[in-house]
Amino acid sequence: MSDLESYLAGFDVDPGYLNWASFGPLSAAVREEARADEEASATGRPSGIDLVAGHVDEARALVAEVLAADADEVTLVPSTTDALFHALFGLSGTVVLSPNEYPTIPVAARRAADIRGALTVRELDPAIASVTPDAVREALTDEVTAVAVSLVDYRTGYLADLPALREVVGDRLLVVDAIQGFGVVDVDWAAADVVAGHGYKWVRAGRGTGFARFTARARERIAPVLAGVAGTDAELGDLKVGPPRADAAAYAVSRPDPQAAGRLSAALREMTEAGIPAVAGLVAENARRVMAIADAHGIPVLTDRDRHAGIVALAPEPGRAGVIAAELANAGVIATVRDGLIRVSPHAGTSDAAFDLLEGALAASQSGPIVSPPAAVLPLLG
Repeated sequence: MSDLESYLAGFDVDPGYLNWASFGPLSAAVREEARADEEASATGRPSGIDLVAGHVDEARALVAEVLAADADEVTLVPSTTDALFHALFGLSGTVVLSPNEYPTIPVAARRAADIRGALTVRELDPAIASVTPDAVREALTDEVTAVAVSLVDYRTGYLADLPALREVVGDRLLVVDAIQGFGVVDVDWAAADVVAGHGYKWVRAGRGTGFARFTARARERIAPVLAGVAGTDAELGDLKVGPPRADAAAYAVSRPDPQAAGRLSAALREMTEAGIPAVAGLVAENARRVMAIADAHGIPVLTDRDRHAGIVALAPEPGRAGVIAAELANAGVIATVRDGLIRVSPHAGTSDAAFDLLEGALAASQSGPIVSPPAAVLPLLG
């Protein structure tokens, strides 16, 4: 069995699971690692505790490998939100962002602007559906010091063009929320100054597996104002409040959870061994399969067909989303339905059975109203 085949064999979810953009059920390898770490941590023996603690450096190294970065540029944090708060609270000047972003970026920016007073927020026109280089170019002035953007739009699946954005942004910082694409898109991460991500969606590592990369240029311009004990060089028990560290570890409030780091390490090992370009290719192919099924049943696809990742947003005619949602639930298909849109997000290991169930549900939805409520359809989680 090849590494890619082994990776794909770890997808033992319910047949109709098409909601990876909301939550990634843990892979078999991650569950095995979690059980082993629990046992190693259960006795209190220093050898077991030290073994599990070693996952922190391992996870940082693996994240750095994926991002083609140095390990000292990577820090582990509880979530993407934590990383973005560190980045935006430390910024000065003006940050450009879209009001249509998942709230993590706008909320972090507004909180930073209100509390510190060193940052101003400039929003793009809400009518602009996707953060394109042209849209950003129009918003740039001399006061702008950074642009914050999601790698993949959580609503539509639009994949941002990082190299093109880098060219437009110029010497300003480019801050990227990568949670909806890390590990399943093959992009040039060097275009970003800050990359914030989490392993609980597409990486399948569970909660608490956040991380961030702060390049040397980012660390020069982003003050580590939220640095806690873990972000200083202070020794354990040192009562002095020391200065923040020089590396990316400065952007941390507390020490990383080594068991979460173990899950992240296990997930990243199998992804990198399988080959992220291969995984990304399968994710994109499966997204196209969803589009083809929707096309066959006359359901409009909102997702950009040229620039997309694993998220496919369907935009049925008004009043039909509830009917489709009910049929999805009846068929055992788990997707996200909200505000009249249906978000379907297959992964590399999504089986043919899932697409058959989706096709059957969409076909049934065209025959008329149904009575079953969409109880099995998950709410939007970001």
